Amino acid sequence: MLQLRPNCECCNRDLPPEALDARICSFECTFCADCADTRLHGHCPNCGGELVRRPVRPAAKLLNNPASTERVFKPQGCASE
Repeated sequence: MLQLRPNCECCNRDLPPEALDARICSFECTFCADCADTRLHGHCPNCGGELVRRPVRPAAKLLNNPASTERVFKPQGCASE
């Protein structure tokens, strides 16, 4: 099950579970669409994998399967090229 991390690793912007602009790689590294597109050019700085839109978990399912509250912030890996 996806963790649905709460923020962008680059800019620390909040990304709630219903965010349509959240992007993830296959390891669930999480970024906002702006950082994913402009700074990272669609590739995860951690693993090099493709960044794709994170699915939205239905609100009713969040009750028993809540999103993660653990924030990951690694701005050093997100420098603009």
